[in-house]
Amino acid sequence: MTEPNEIKVEALLSIINSSAREAMAEYKNTGHGVPGIDANTLHPLDFATDTLALRKAIRLLEGACEQLNTILAPPQHTAYNFIHNYNWACTNVATQSCIADVLEKHPEGLSVDALADAVNFDKTKLARVLRLLTLRGCFKEVKRDVFANTRLSLVLQSTNDVGFNLQHQRGCHKFAAVLYETMTNQEFARSDEVEKSPRAFALKNEGKHGSFWEMDEEASEIFHKCMIGHSVIHGSYTALHYYPWDNVSSVVDVGSGTGTISIPLAKMFPHLRVTNQDLPEILKLSRNTWEQKAPEALLDGRVEFVPLNFLEESPVVGKDVYYLRSIIHDWPDNEARVILRNIRKVIGPNSRVLIHECVLLRKFEEADVGANGSTEALEPTLLNFGSNTPYQHDMAMWLLFNGKERTLNEFKNIGASAGLVLTQTYDLVGMMLMEFRIAQD
Repeated sequence: MTEPNEIKVEALLSIINSSAREAMAEYKNTGHGVPGIDANTLHPLDFATDTLALRKAIRLLEGACEQLNTILAPPQHTAYNFIHNYNWACTNVATQSCIADVLEKHPEGLSVDALADAVNFDKTKLARVLRLLTLRGCFKEVKRDVFANTRLSLVLQSTNDVGFNLQHQRGCHKFAAVLYETMTNQEFARSDEVEKSPRAFALKNEGKHGSFWEMDEEASEIFHKCMIGHSVIHGSYTALHYYPWDNVSSVVDVGSGTGTISIPLAKMFPHLRVTNQDLPEILKLSRNTWEQKAPEALLDGRVEFVPLNFLEESPVVGKDVYYLRSIIHDWPDNEARVILRNIRKVIGPNSRVLIHECVLLRKFEEADVGANGSTEALEPTLLNFGSNTPYQHDMAMWLLFNGKERTLNEFKNIGASAGLVLTQTYDLVGMMLMEFRIAQD
Protein backbone atom coordinates (compact mmCIF):
# COMPACT_ATOMS: atom_id res chain seq x y z
CA MET A 1 0.00 0.00 0.00
CA THR A 2 1.35 3.44 -0.97
CA GLU A 3 2.06 5.71 1.99
CA PRO A 4 0.42 9.18 2.18
CA ASN A 5 3.81 10.91 2.02
CA GLU A 6 4.75 8.95 -1.08
CA ILE A 7 1.43 9.98 -2.66
CA LYS A 8 2.30 13.63 -1.96
CA VAL A 9 5.70 13.25 -3.61
CA GLU A 10 4.11 11.66 -6.67
CA ALA A 11 1.59 14.53 -6.83
CA LEU A 12 4.42 17.05 -6.75
CA LEU A 13 6.23 15.20 -9.54
CA SER A 14 3.02 15.35 -11.58
CA ILE A 15 2.69 19.11 -11.01
CA ILE A 16 6.34 19.61 -12.02
CA ASN A 17 5.80 17.61 -15.19
CA SER A 18 2.55 19.33 -16.23
CA SER A 19 3.63 22.88 -15.37
CA ALA A 20 6.97 22.46 -17.16
CA ARG A 21 5.15 21.27 -20.26
CA GLU A 22 2.78 24.24 -20.06
CA ALA A 23 5.76 26.59 -19.89
CA MET A 24 7.41 24.84 -22.85
CA ALA A 25 4.19 25.20 -24.85
CA GLU A 26 4.12 28.96 -24.20
CA TYR A 27 7.65 29.32 -25.56
CA LYS A 28 6.94 27.13 -28.58
CA ASN A 29 3.77 29.10 -29.37
CA THR A 30 6.00 32.06 -30.26
CA GLY A 31 7.60 30.04 -33.06
CA HIS A 32 11.04 30.37 -31.47
CA GLY A 33 11.11 27.20 -29.37
CA VAL A 34 12.25 26.65 -25.80
CA PRO A 35 15.26 28.77 -24.72
CA GLY A 36 18.50 27.06 -23.76
CA ILE A 37 20.34 27.76 -20.53
CA ASP A 38 23.45 28.72 -22.54
CA ALA A 39 21.60 30.90 -25.04
CA ASN A 40 23.31 34.26 -25.52
CA THR A 41 20.24 36.11 -26.80
CA LEU A 42 16.95 36.97 -25.17
CA HIS A 43 13.83 35.06 -26.19
CA PRO A 44 10.96 37.09 -27.76
CA LEU A 45 8.77 36.10 -24.80
CA ASP A 46 11.26 37.85 -22.51
CA PHE A 47 10.12 41.19 -23.98
CA ALA A 48 6.39 40.45 -23.98
CA THR A 49 4.03 42.36 -21.69
CA ASP A 50 1.46 39.55 -21.62
CA THR A 51 3.12 36.45 -20.19
CA LEU A 52 0.38 35.49 -17.73
CA ALA A 53 0.08 31.86 -18.84
CA LEU A 54 3.86 31.40 -18.60
CA ARG A 55 4.01 33.07 -15.20
CA LYS A 56 1.22 30.84 -13.87
CA ALA A 57 3.07 27.73 -15.06
CA ILE A 58 6.34 28.91 -13.50
CA ARG A 59 4.58 29.71 -10.22
CA LEU A 60 3.42 26.10 -9.96
CA LEU A 61 6.77 24.73 -11.13
CA GLU A 62 8.76 26.74 -8.58
CA GLY A 63 6.37 25.90 -5.76
CA ALA A 64 6.35 22.18 -6.44
CA CYS A 65 10.15 22.00 -6.87
CA GLU A 66 10.69 23.90 -3.64
CA GLN A 67 8.39 21.63 -1.66
CA LEU A 68 9.84 18.48 -3.19
CA ASN A 69 13.34 19.59 -2.11
CA THR A 70 12.07 20.35 1.39
CA ILE A 71 10.45 16.92 1.70
CA LEU A 72 13.29 14.82 0.34
CA ALA A 73 16.36 16.71 1.59
CA PRO A 74 17.58 16.32 5.19
CA PRO A 75 16.24 19.27 7.23
CA GLN A 76 19.71 20.42 8.23
CA HIS A 77 20.59 20.71 4.53
CA THR A 78 17.56 22.91 3.84
CA ALA A 79 18.09 25.05 6.94
CA TYR A 80 21.75 25.59 6.03
CA ASN A 81 20.71 26.77 2.57
CA PHE A 82 18.39 29.35 4.14
CA ILE A 83 21.43 31.14 5.56
CA HIS A 84 24.35 30.32 3.28
CA ASN A 85 23.20 31.80 0.01
CA TYR A 86 25.33 34.53 -1.52
CA ASN A 87 23.79 34.71 -4.97
CA TRP A 88 22.61 38.22 -4.07
CA ALA A 89 26.14 39.39 -3.20
CA CYS A 90 27.67 38.02 -6.40
CA THR A 91 24.82 39.44 -8.49
CA ASN A 92 25.48 42.77 -6.83
CA VAL A 93 29.15 42.57 -7.85
CA ALA A 94 28.13 41.77 -11.43
CA THR A 95 25.62 44.62 -11.72
CA GLN A 96 27.76 47.25 -9.96
CA SER A 97 30.75 46.52 -12.20
CA CYS A 98 28.64 46.14 -15.38
CA ILE A 99 30.22 42.78 -16.24
CA ALA A 100 27.38 41.87 -18.61
CA ASP A 101 27.92 45.15 -20.46
CA VAL A 102 31.59 44.34 -20.98
CA LEU A 103 30.87 40.79 -22.15
CA GLU A 104 28.24 42.05 -24.60
CA LYS A 105 31.15 43.23 -26.78
CA HIS A 106 32.68 39.72 -26.69
CA PRO A 107 29.93 37.20 -27.59
CA GLU A 108 32.48 34.39 -27.96
CA GLY A 109 33.78 35.05 -24.45
CA LEU A 110 36.49 37.05 -22.70
CA SER A 111 39.31 35.78 -20.53
CA VAL A 112 39.00 36.48 -16.84
CA ASP A 113 42.31 38.35 -17.01
CA ALA A 114 40.98 40.81 -19.61
CA LEU A 115 37.62 41.04 -17.87
CA ALA A 116 39.27 41.77 -14.52
CA ASP A 117 41.35 44.50 -16.14
CA ALA A 118 38.23 46.01 -17.73
CA VAL A 119 36.39 46.30 -14.40
CA ASN A 120 39.50 46.81 -12.22
CA PHE A 121 39.08 43.65 -10.11
CA ASP A 122 41.43 40.97 -8.87
CA LYS A 123 41.08 38.19 -11.44
CA THR A 124 41.01 35.34 -8.91
CA LYS A 125 38.22 36.90 -6.88
CA LEU A 126 36.27 37.82 -9.98
CA ALA A 127 36.49 34.23 -11.23
CA ARG A 128 35.07 32.99 -7.91
CA VAL A 129 32.11 35.34 -8.23
CA LEU A 130 31.45 34.33 -11.83
CA ARG A 131 31.69 30.60 -11.13
CA LEU A 132 29.06 30.82 -8.43
CA LEU A 133 26.73 32.65 -10.82
CA THR A 134 27.39 30.21 -13.69
CA LEU A 135 25.94 27.44 -11.50
CA ARG A 136 22.60 29.24 -11.89
CA GLY A 137 23.00 29.82 -15.62
CA CYS A 138 24.01 33.44 -15.13
CA PHE A 139 27.11 33.76 -17.36
CA LYS A 140 28.86 30.68 -18.74
CA GLU A 141 32.43 29.48 -18.80
CA VAL A 142 32.98 28.62 -22.48
CA LYS A 143 36.44 27.26 -21.78
CA ARG A 144 38.79 27.47 -18.84
CA ASP A 145 38.85 31.02 -17.44
CA VAL A 146 36.87 32.41 -20.40
CA PHE A 147 33.39 33.74 -19.67
CA ALA A 148 30.48 34.87 -21.84
CA ASN A 149 26.97 36.13 -21.39
CA THR A 150 23.85 33.98 -21.23
CA ARG A 151 20.19 34.87 -21.59
CA LEU A 152 20.04 35.31 -17.82
CA SER A 153 23.12 37.53 -17.52
CA LEU A 154 21.90 39.75 -20.37
CA VAL A 155 19.16 41.16 -18.14
CA LEU A 156 21.88 42.37 -15.76
CA GLN A 157 23.11 44.91 -18.30
CA SER A 158 22.89 48.50 -17.08
CA THR A 159 20.92 49.38 -20.22
CA ASN A 160 18.28 46.78 -19.33
CA ASP A 161 15.43 48.01 -17.09
CA VAL A 162 15.79 44.92 -14.90
CA GLY A 163 19.56 45.31 -14.66
CA PHE A 164 19.21 48.95 -13.70
CA ASN A 165 16.76 47.97 -10.97
CA LEU A 166 19.05 45.27 -9.58
CA GLN A 167 22.04 47.59 -9.74
CA HIS A 168 20.38 49.82 -7.14
CA GLN A 169 19.03 47.11 -4.80
CA ARG A 170 21.65 47.44 -2.10
CA GLY A 171 20.07 48.82 1.05
CA CYS A 172 17.76 46.09 2.26
CA HIS A 173 20.48 43.64 3.26
CA LYS A 174 21.93 46.21 5.66
CA PHE A 175 18.50 46.90 7.12
CA ALA A 176 17.71 43.18 7.38
CA ALA A 177 20.82 42.75 9.52
CA VAL A 178 19.18 44.78 12.32
CA LEU A 179 15.73 43.15 12.09
CA TYR A 180 16.14 41.17 15.32
CA GLU A 181 17.38 44.25 17.16
CA THR A 182 14.33 46.25 16.07
CA MET A 183 12.05 43.47 17.33
CA THR A 184 13.63 43.62 20.79
CA ASN A 185 14.23 47.36 21.05
CA GLN A 186 11.70 49.04 23.35
CA GLU A 187 11.26 52.06 21.09
CA PHE A 188 10.89 50.15 17.79
CA ALA A 189 9.52 46.70 18.68
CA ARG A 190 5.78 47.44 18.76
CA SER A 191 5.63 50.52 16.60
CA ASP A 192 4.01 50.61 13.16
CA GLU A 193 5.19 54.15 12.49
CA VAL A 194 7.18 54.81 9.34
CA GLU A 195 9.88 56.44 11.48
CA LYS A 196 10.34 53.18 13.41
CA SER A 197 11.28 50.92 10.50
CA PRO A 198 14.47 48.78 10.48
CA ARG A 199 15.85 51.25 7.92
CA ALA A 200 15.32 54.11 10.37
CA PHE A 201 16.96 52.03 13.13
CA ALA A 202 20.04 51.27 11.02
CA LEU A 203 20.45 54.90 9.97
CA LYS A 204 20.00 56.07 13.56
CA ASN A 205 22.84 53.77 14.62
CA GLU A 206 25.00 55.46 11.98
CA GLY A 207 24.01 58.91 13.20
CA LYS A 208 21.91 59.54 10.10
CA HIS A 209 18.27 60.50 9.70
CA GLY A 210 15.82 61.27 6.93
CA SER A 211 12.77 59.84 5.22
CA PHE A 212 13.20 57.40 2.35
CA TRP A 213 11.21 59.83 0.23
CA GLU A 214 13.56 62.77 0.84
CA MET A 215 15.60 62.49 -2.36
CA ASP A 216 17.53 64.94 -4.45
CA GLU A 217 16.71 65.13 -8.15
CA GLU A 218 19.34 62.57 -9.16
CA ALA A 219 18.23 60.03 -6.55
CA SER A 220 14.59 60.55 -7.50
CA GLU A 221 15.36 59.94 -11.17
CA ILE A 222 17.21 56.71 -10.29
CA PHE A 223 14.35 55.52 -8.07
CA HIS A 224 11.68 56.07 -10.71
CA LYS A 225 13.80 54.42 -13.37
CA CYS A 226 14.14 51.47 -11.00
CA MET A 227 10.36 51.26 -10.84
CA ILE A 228 10.30 50.46 -14.56
CA GLY A 229 12.51 47.43 -13.87
CA HIS A 230 10.33 46.55 -10.89
CA SER A 231 7.29 46.49 -13.20
CA VAL A 232 9.04 44.18 -15.66
CA ILE A 233 10.20 41.82 -12.91
CA HIS A 234 6.76 41.53 -11.31
CA GLY A 235 4.73 41.44 -14.52
CA SER A 236 2.89 44.69 -13.83
CA TYR A 237 2.27 45.33 -17.52
CA THR A 238 -0.01 42.29 -17.60
CA ALA A 239 -2.68 44.60 -16.19
CA LEU A 240 -2.80 46.33 -19.57
CA HIS A 241 -4.18 43.14 -21.12
CA TYR A 242 -6.65 41.79 -18.56
CA TYR A 243 -8.66 44.76 -17.31
CA PRO A 244 -11.52 46.06 -19.52
CA TRP A 245 -9.89 49.40 -20.36
CA ASP A 246 -12.08 49.71 -23.44
CA ASN A 247 -14.96 50.45 -21.06
CA VAL A 248 -13.02 53.25 -19.33
CA SER A 249 -12.82 56.88 -20.48
CA SER A 250 -10.62 58.50 -17.83
CA VAL A 251 -7.89 57.27 -15.51
CA VAL A 252 -6.16 58.94 -12.57
CA ASP A 253 -2.76 57.43 -11.84
CA VAL A 254 -2.45 58.16 -8.10
CA GLY A 255 1.22 58.34 -7.13
CA SER A 256 2.00 58.06 -10.83
CA GLY A 257 5.75 58.47 -10.63
CA THR A 258 7.10 59.09 -14.12
CA GLY A 259 4.34 57.16 -15.89
CA THR A 260 5.64 53.61 -15.67
CA ILE A 261 2.14 52.23 -16.26
CA SER A 262 0.20 55.24 -17.52
CA ILE A 263 2.49 55.77 -20.56
CA PRO A 264 2.03 52.26 -22.03
CA LEU A 265 -1.64 52.44 -21.01
CA ALA A 266 -2.12 55.66 -23.00
CA LYS A 267 -0.28 54.16 -25.97
CA MET A 268 -2.34 50.97 -25.99
CA PHE A 269 -5.68 52.72 -25.39
CA PRO A 270 -5.54 56.11 -27.15
CA HIS A 271 -9.14 56.90 -26.22
CA LEU A 272 -8.19 57.25 -22.53
CA ARG A 273 -7.72 60.59 -20.85
CA VAL A 274 -4.96 60.21 -18.26
CA THR A 275 -4.34 62.32 -15.17
CA ASN A 276 -0.93 61.87 -13.55
CA GLN A 277 -0.88 62.87 -9.88
CA ASP A 278 2.20 62.96 -7.68
CA LEU A 279 4.37 65.47 -5.85
CA PRO A 280 5.36 68.54 -7.92
CA GLU A 281 9.03 67.59 -8.23
CA ILE A 282 8.04 64.11 -9.46
CA LEU A 283 5.65 65.53 -12.04
CA LYS A 284 8.53 67.56 -13.48
CA LEU A 285 10.38 64.29 -14.16
CA SER A 286 7.15 62.73 -15.38
CA ARG A 287 6.48 65.40 -17.98
CA ASN A 288 10.03 64.96 -19.33
CA THR A 289 9.49 61.21 -19.59
CA TRP A 290 6.18 61.63 -21.40
CA GLU A 291 7.81 64.04 -23.85
CA GLN A 292 10.40 61.37 -24.66
CA LYS A 293 8.17 58.28 -24.74
CA ALA A 294 4.65 59.46 -25.65
CA PRO A 295 4.79 62.95 -27.18
CA GLU A 296 1.70 62.23 -29.26
CA ALA A 297 -0.42 61.90 -26.10
CA LEU A 298 0.76 65.33 -24.94
CA LEU A 299 0.08 66.89 -28.34
CA ASP A 300 -3.42 65.40 -28.39
CA GLY A 301 -4.15 66.86 -24.95
CA ARG A 302 -5.03 63.44 -23.54
CA VAL A 303 -2.69 63.79 -20.56
CA GLU A 304 -2.59 66.19 -17.65
CA PHE A 305 -0.28 66.59 -14.65
CA VAL A 306 -1.85 67.64 -11.35
CA PRO A 307 0.21 67.89 -8.13
CA LEU A 308 -0.97 65.73 -5.22
CA ASN A 309 0.13 64.75 -1.74
CA PHE A 310 -2.18 61.77 -1.29
CA LEU A 311 -1.77 61.76 2.49
CA GLU A 312 -3.10 65.32 2.73
CA GLU A 313 -5.26 65.90 -0.35
CA SER A 314 -7.81 64.22 -2.59
CA PRO A 315 -7.13 63.58 -6.28
CA VAL A 316 -9.11 65.20 -9.08
CA VAL A 317 -12.87 64.72 -8.96
CA GLY A 318 -15.17 62.32 -10.75
CA LYS A 319 -12.95 60.20 -13.03
CA ASP A 320 -13.76 56.63 -14.09
CA VAL A 321 -10.76 54.84 -12.61
CA TYR A 322 -8.38 55.74 -9.78
CA TYR A 323 -5.35 53.50 -10.19
CA LEU A 324 -2.76 52.84 -7.45
CA ARG A 325 0.18 50.58 -8.24
CA SER A 326 2.56 49.62 -5.43
CA ILE A 327 1.38 52.55 -3.31
CA ILE A 328 -0.58 51.03 -0.43
CA HIS A 329 2.17 48.56 0.49
CA ASP A 330 4.56 51.44 1.26
CA TRP A 331 2.42 52.51 4.20
CA PRO A 332 1.18 51.16 7.55
CA ASP A 333 -2.59 50.68 7.93
CA ASN A 334 -3.36 54.15 9.27
CA GLU A 335 -1.76 55.93 6.32
CA ALA A 336 -3.28 53.40 3.88
CA ARG A 337 -6.74 54.25 5.20
CA VAL A 338 -6.06 57.96 4.81
CA ILE A 339 -5.03 57.51 1.16
CA LEU A 340 -8.20 55.55 0.33
CA ARG A 341 -10.49 57.90 2.26
CA ASN A 342 -9.06 60.85 0.33
CA ILE A 343 -9.92 59.06 -2.90
CA ARG A 344 -13.38 58.06 -1.66
CA LYS A 345 -14.25 61.75 -1.17
CA VAL A 346 -14.05 62.50 -4.89
CA ILE A 347 -15.18 59.37 -6.74
CA GLY A 348 -18.53 59.15 -8.50
CA PRO A 349 -21.16 56.40 -8.16
CA ASN A 350 -19.72 54.50 -11.15
CA SER A 351 -16.05 55.15 -10.41
CA ARG A 352 -13.66 52.32 -9.62
CA VAL A 353 -10.56 52.24 -7.47
CA LEU A 354 -7.95 49.83 -8.84
CA ILE A 355 -5.30 48.67 -6.37
CA HIS A 356 -2.42 46.84 -8.06
CA GLU A 357 -0.28 45.11 -5.42
CA CYS A 358 1.26 41.87 -4.26
CA VAL A 359 -1.32 39.84 -2.35
CA LEU A 360 -0.34 37.29 0.27
CA LEU A 361 -2.26 34.05 -0.16
CA ARG A 362 -2.67 32.24 3.12
CA LYS A 363 -4.29 29.06 4.30
CA PHE A 364 -7.67 29.53 5.98
CA GLU A 365 -8.30 32.83 4.13
CA GLU A 366 -11.68 33.01 2.41
CA ALA A 367 -11.75 32.79 -1.39
CA ASP A 368 -11.29 35.93 -3.41
CA VAL A 369 -14.08 37.79 -5.22
CA GLY A 370 -14.72 37.16 -8.89
CA ALA A 371 -11.16 36.26 -9.79
CA ASN A 372 -10.10 35.64 -13.40
CA GLY A 373 -9.15 32.06 -12.68
CA SER A 374 -8.52 30.32 -9.37
CA THR A 375 -5.89 31.69 -7.03
CA GLU A 376 -5.99 28.55 -4.89
CA ALA A 377 -2.79 26.55 -5.16
CA LEU A 378 -3.02 22.94 -6.28
CA GLU A 379 -2.52 20.45 -3.50
CA PRO A 380 0.03 19.75 -2.17
CA THR A 381 2.02 22.84 -3.15
CA LEU A 382 2.98 25.32 -0.46
CA LEU A 383 0.99 28.42 0.41
CA ASN A 384 1.17 31.18 -2.21
CA PHE A 385 1.86 28.35 -4.69
CA GLY A 386 5.19 27.84 -2.93
CA SER A 387 6.44 31.13 -4.31
CA ASN A 388 8.09 33.12 -1.56
CA THR A 389 8.43 36.26 -3.70
CA PRO A 390 5.37 38.04 -2.24
CA TYR A 391 6.58 37.25 1.29
CA GLN A 392 10.09 38.45 0.47
CA HIS A 393 8.53 41.63 -0.87
CA ASP A 394 6.55 41.93 2.34
CA MET A 395 9.82 41.83 4.26
CA ALA A 396 11.30 44.56 2.03
CA MET A 397 8.33 46.84 2.78
CA TRP A 398 8.76 46.20 6.50
CA LEU A 399 12.50 46.87 6.39
CA LEU A 400 12.15 50.12 4.44
CA PHE A 401 8.93 51.73 5.63
CA ASN A 402 7.19 49.58 8.26
CA GLY A 403 4.86 48.95 5.35
CA LYS A 404 3.60 45.55 4.33
CA GLU A 405 2.06 43.37 1.67
CA ARG A 406 -1.46 42.33 2.62
CA THR A 407 -3.89 39.46 2.27
CA LEU A 408 -7.08 39.92 0.32
CA ASN A 409 -9.03 40.17 3.58
CA GLU A 410 -6.73 42.93 4.79
CA PHE A 411 -7.35 44.85 1.57
CA LYS A 412 -11.09 44.34 2.01
CA ASN A 413 -10.87 45.74 5.55
CA ILE A 414 -8.92 48.88 4.69
CA GLY A 415 -11.21 49.38 1.71
CA ALA A 416 -14.29 49.04 3.94
CA SER A 417 -12.85 51.62 6.35
CA ALA A 418 -12.93 54.08 3.44
CA GLY A 419 -16.44 53.13 2.32
CA LEU A 420 -15.27 50.89 -0.52
CA VAL A 421 -16.17 47.30 -1.33
CA LEU A 422 -14.10 44.80 -3.30
CA THR A 423 -16.00 43.80 -6.47
CA GLN A 424 -13.46 42.03 -8.68
CA THR A 425 -9.96 40.58 -8.59
CA TYR A 426 -7.53 39.68 -11.35
CA ASP A 427 -4.78 37.19 -10.48
CA LEU A 428 -1.76 38.44 -12.43
CA VAL A 429 0.76 36.18 -10.63
CA GLY A 430 2.88 37.81 -7.96
CA MET A 431 0.63 40.84 -8.14
CA MET A 432 -3.14 41.18 -8.18
CA LEU A 433 -5.44 43.83 -9.59
CA MET A 434 -8.28 44.56 -7.16
CA GLU A 435 -11.31 46.60 -8.17
CA PHE A 436 -13.20 48.52 -5.48
CA ARG A 437 -16.41 50.52 -5.79
CA ILE A 438 -18.48 52.64 -3.43
CA ALA A 439 -20.12 50.43 -0.81
CA GLN A 440 -23.91 50.49 -1.09
CA ASP A 441 -25.84 51.29 2.09
